[in-house]
Amino acid sequence: MQKLLLGIDALSTFIGKVAAWAVVGLTVLISWEVFSRYALNNPHAWVLDAQIMLYGTLFMLAGAYTLAKNGHVRGDVLYGFFSPRAQAGVDLTLYFVFFLPGVIAMTWAGWTYAQESLAIREQTFSATPLPLYPFKFVIPVAGAALLVQGLAEIARCVICLKQGRWPKRGEDVEEVDVEKLKEMVHVKDADIQALDRELAAKEGRA
Repeated sequence: MQKLLLGIDALSTFIGKVAAWAVVGLTVLISWEVFSRYALNNPHAWVLDAQIMLYGTLFMLAGAYTLAKNGHVRGDVLYGFFSPRAQAGVDLTLYFVFFLPGVIAMTWAGWTYAQESLAIREQTFSATPLPLYPFKFVIPVAGAALLVQGLAEIARCVICLKQGRWPKRGEDVEEVDVEKLKEMVHVKDADIQALDRELAAKEGRA
């Protein structure tokens, strides 16, 4: 079971990292349009639509990745004081009451929505229209990825209720934890304070 859960984590991470390249596309597109608009006096009507679609793709496909990293916002002020079993019980309840109905509805409706868009070859409303149906297929894809990751999280809740501890998650790049970093390099607060005093003394003599 643990290998399956980590495999789902890896899939969600892969999808999120692929979607993250949309940031590069957005950066290049916006920079080019600003230059074209103000330096060349040649704006393009389709760029705004392209920006919205790229950002929407990034936002939607990042959902499963964020869930895999346990990064969604919750009421940590109270939740953090709960025991692992209590946390798992709260999470499991919320997954069944709110998460599953919402995500299943989004995936189902998104698939219908995308098919209808494809059937009429829907385009954006601008002087230079872009095809809109490829973007709308991102909705059910993002919903399906989020649903699969949600099922993995539900399995984690059940495991935690049985074992009293949360199962391991897949690791990825995280923010630097200063305290852990100091432990790794064997640096104490007293050492840092002594270095600060020495630097201040050198600056004073200079």
